[in-house]
Amino acid sequence: MHDDLIDHLVRSAPLQRGEAARVIQDVLAYFDEPAEEFVRRRHRELRGQGLVNDEIFRRIAQELPHRAVAPPELSLRQLRRIVYG
Repeated sequence: MHDDLIDHLVRSAPLQRGEAARVIQDVLAYFDEPAEEFVRRRHRELRGQGLVNDEIFRRIAQELPHRAVAPPELSLRQLRRIVYG
């Protein structure tokens, strides 16, 4: 799976084939994360950094369009609903 990408990483970075395969799997899993899970995870991470909800939801709204497969635009209210129900 992804042998050409693994070969590329082995040539371009100081990685063994197994390490390159794990990196690829991690990256694919990161970008495969559904929007709702991304919002909840980022909320926890940013809350852990001491940010308040107003700043957190603004940041998440700015980050979402830059995901590999951007979800539809969500309002701040929709983001809050994802986190708090």
